[in-house]
Amino acid sequence: MRILGIDPGLRTTGFGVIEKEGNKLSYIASGTVKTQSETGLPERLKTIFEGVTEIIGTYKPDCAAIEKVFVNVNPQSTLMLGQARGAAICALVSSGLDVYEFTALQIKQAVVGHGKADKKQVQAMVQRLLTLPGIPGPDASDALGVAICHAHGTDTIQALEQAASLKSRSSFRIHRGRLLR
Repeated sequence: MRILGIDPGLRTTGFGVIEKEGNKLSYIASGTVKTQSETGLPERLKTIFEGVTEIIGTYKPDCAAIEKVFVNVNPQSTLMLGQARGAAICALVSSGLDVYEFTALQIKQAVVGHGKADKKQVQAMVQRLLTLPGIPGPDASDALGVAICHAHGTDTIQALEQAASLKSRSSFRIHRGRLLR
């Protein structure tokens, strides 16, 4: 399974592509989509949309994962980040990809093991988990972290989808995470 991770940002949107084969994760690519701060918001959102669409065309992921927006101290910054995230999600969905969303806490827990990790810890663990020769830049590292988070959670997601499918086809019920007859 090839996973595209996105770390949305209005100035810089990070992307990371990994492949999951069994329990093995392999690095495919990472980088950023940068916008020009001198241009207006609509043009910047178009750049993000087109950049993510190009990445999808180049690397052909099977699914995508994106970081959820957190509420910042500055509401204006949060709103701008949300619009950048929306442009990226539109590109993902327009390309027919299933999109999964994760909070920063979930990503840090999946990559580092605890939700209060700083950027340097995330970068070091991404490098270690993907056996990279160097530490990736902060935006690319965050995007790779999103992809890793999804890769670690796919087995659980598939089990839940299968259980939900069983429930709808039979008299099975799920109670507190357990399958009942």
